[in-house]
Order: sequence, then C-alpha cells, then structure tokens
Amino acid sequence: LRTRQDKIRFVQVRHEESAAFMATAYAKWTGKLGVCLATSGPGGTHLLTGLYDAKLDQAPVLAITGMQFHDLIETFTQQDVDLTRVFNDVAIFNTQVSDAAHMENVAGLACRSALAGRGVSHLSIASDVQEQTSAKRSPRNLPSHTPERWFEGDKRPDEAQLALAADILNTASKVAILAGRGALHAKAELERTADLLAAPVAKALLGKAVLPDDHPHVMGGIGILGSLTSQEIMEECEA
Repeated sequence: LRTRQDKIRFVQVRHEESAAFMATAYAKWTGKLGVCLATSGPGGTHLLTGLYDAKLDQAPVLAITGMQFHDLIETFTQQDVDLTRVFNDVAIFNTQVSDAAHMENVAGLACRSALAGRGVSHLSIASDVQEQTSAKRSPRNLPSHTPERWFEGDKRPDEAQLALAADILNTASKVAILAGRGALHAKAELERTADLLAAPVAKALLGKAVLPDDHPHVMGGIGILGSLTSQEIMEECEA
C-alpha cells in the first residue's frame, strides 16, 4: 500500500465489518471493484456480514484475508480458522494463495470473476507467503496462463428491443421511469429521457446514486424505504 499509494486509496477503519460494507457501497455506487482487507481468524469472519450484502445485491467486491504461517495451518495455532471454507457460500471465487507465482495468476482471476460475475471474490494469504517478493514459475505455468480479458455481467438491449421500447413510450400518455443499478452509468441519458417524456423518476435502492434526491424529476425511492409519491406514479403509469 505504501509503494502504490498514488494508485490505491486506502481507508483505515475500526472494525472489519465496516470495511466490508464500505467496499460494498463503493462497488454499488460506482460499478467498480471494491476491496477490503482483514487479518486471519476473527478478522476474516467479521467481514462476512458486509460481504453477504455484496452477494445479495450483486456488487463486485474482493476480500483479502490473512492466515497464519503456512506450516502452522491446521495445527490449532492462534486464530487458526479455515477462512476459505468459511467463505465458500459467500464467494463466487475463493482460494488460498500458495506462493507468489500463484498470486500472479489468481489475483487477476479473482478481480475478473468479481466484476464479470458481480459477486464476491476471496483470497486467503498466509503470513509468510505475503512476505515473498517473487517465485519461480512451474514448467506449466506459462505467461498469460489465465486470460486478462473479462466480460461485464450487465446485459444491454439490442436495437430491436430499443425500438420496441421507444414505440411503447411514444404512444403512452402517462410515463414513469424506474431507475435501478443499470442506470448508474447512464445519468445523462436518463436525464434527457426524463426531460423528453416529461416523466417522473422513481429510484430503486441500488439506483439511488444515479440522480440526486432534489432533482426536479425525482419522486423518491421505491419499495420499503420509498416514498408514497413514487409508489403512486408506478401504479398509475401506462408505461
């Protein structure tokens, strides 16, 4: 972190659960990868509540946890918790890093899995492995063994679907917009559409950041934490 401080923003927290929730919130509102760190044992287990939030809301988060020295694993040493087993349910990619060469492969794979699968990835790294600077590759561990490309998990409509949607909106007399997570990176397009259609906007919880609450088109949230106005426009609109 010290040598990469110009590229990595590190936020110190008082509790690991806060770190997981902060990483999840960052991932939700930006669509980028959120990252949280914790020590071995209880440090790792404290991340779980926040990481389940990421799992259930499909936010891309990478959790990195420590472990005791590799030769002390499963020997009842201090904080000897099998975190890879603990994280099996919450993570879509979950592994224990064996050495520096292994880290080069799985680090990118973990990030791509979280982004493409919109979920949690977990890397557990023993204390002595963290201290390694480099490791000799095995004969079969060729460069670019794992691909560097990944595909976004979000789906986009094709031209025919967009044309059909435009026809429906153009013929409806009362139009309302429900903005969710998929609108987070389309703020300008959302505003232009709302202006063109003179349509009120209700926001799902995961789309809360797309427009400010005091925006003239925004009626508030929808659902349990929503407003009565948003509920009414959703019930009364034609499209």
